[in-house]
Amino acid sequence: MMDRRAFLKNAGMAAALSGSGLPRVLAKPAGNITVVYADSDFEREALLRPFGFKGGYLTELWQVASRLQAASGKSRTGVATQSVLYGDAEMFASHTETEGNALMYLVAVRALKLIRNTPFTDPVMLQETIFPQLMAEARQITGKKDLHTNFVYNALVSADNAAWLLYAAENGLESFDAMVPAAYKKGLTHRNSKVAVTYQVPYGMPVEELQRAAAAGYFVFKIKTGYPGTQAEMLEKDMRRLSQVHRVLKDLRTPHTATGKLIYTLDANGRYEKKELLLRYLDHAKKTGALEHILFYEEPLAEQNDEDVSDTGIRMAADESVHDEAGALRRIEQGYTAMVLKGIAKTLTLSMKIAALAAEKKIPCLCADLTVNPVLVEWNKNIAARLMPFPGIGMGIMETNGDMNYRNWKNMTAWHPLAGASWTQPRDGVFELNEDYYRQSGGIFLPSAHYEEMFHRRLK
Repeated sequence: MMDRRAFLKNAGMAAALSGSGLPRVLAKPAGNITVVYADSDFEREALLRPFGFKGGYLTELWQVASRLQAASGKSRTGVATQSVLYGDAEMFASHTETEGNALMYLVAVRALKLIRNTPFTDPVMLQETIFPQLMAEARQITGKKDLHTNFVYNALVSADNAAWLLYAAENGLESFDAMVPAAYKKGLTHRNSKVAVTYQVPYGMPVEELQRAAAAGYFVFKIKTGYPGTQAEMLEKDMRRLSQVHRVLKDLRTPHTATGKLIYTLDANGRYEKKELLLRYLDHAKKTGALEHILFYEEPLAEQNDEDVSDTGIRMAADESVHDEAGALRRIEQGYTAMVLKGIAKTLTLSMKIAALAAEKKIPCLCADLTVNPVLVEWNKNIAARLMPFPGIGMGIMETNGDMNYRNWKNMTAWHPLAGASWTQPRDGVFELNEDYYRQSGGIFLPSAHYEEMFHRRLK
């Protein structure tokens, strides 16, 4: 593990944390939680092979832990997985992988400084108070004036999770359901007994792995589209990949769907610049017979694209382009009929807001992954467990792909505070959620000895 303080010193960036020349918090809002101490650390986790999406490839992911202590003496630790490629693909492409992660980590550290100056009543209020300034400071730290909002949300996840746990501790709340504020409960009222696991199919995954996954019971396959290259090259590679995957999966069957057929979901991460190309891809899917397997297409078009997608013939889901309620409404008006929630990438706070709005508009939601660690899988699962069953499948849906991507996954699973619980492992492609799961809230309120030790080691 790289020492945090050595990193800050060696990076020559510690001055960026001072906030010199940036706007100050104008006033401290009234609140009943005051953070008197905040600290963070990180670990670098290598991937088994380059992981491709959004036109790029990751080789490692930084795991960040942030610890907050209130004036009351109570303290809690939140964790996060950084993904610069997800947060801002341009940032990722213009820096080395380490440089991009270092810059995101500096933003995470800066968030803690702002939190120490901001008493709060709940984490929603906290985020709304500090986010504008954090966004401004993140642009200065990275030197990117058009830094994507999702980069900053991703940097804020560990602090946001710590704030929620501290809020729960300060208010005597002992479950996820109790922790959700009344204003946001309407989006998280269900109790699914099953949550389907989407099995991710990144660029270059050998088809033999798909066969093994299907044999293990997985029945929802998330195919990454938006291959690297020009738009024409991307389309050609995407169509070729769909044909390849469909040949392997088309004749396999599952007891979990009404037709018995396996389900495909697609994710372009906004790589298609024009709807015309998207329609050509879907026409290819129709010709090959793959279209009838597709449940939805996630974030197909570039965020700036305002074309209506209601006439594409399949359900379209919004992800990266939704970083506030206005963005969600914009996509709904453009014909998107599903919302992808990423509490592990864009904070639990924002996900609660979008889930409540979606419930109001009767728009189904699902949870996608960020190749997160096992502890964060439970934060994601707590949301997926409480969403309305997804149309066409009759249960919640969430993605988790850490087991197929991390070199150190076996050890990482042991860092889950309730490692070995039945609901931590998918069976036949689903998480079975019993009363014990809901009573324990997936273990998120219990400390992970590993992540706590990251701070204790520095005090020795």
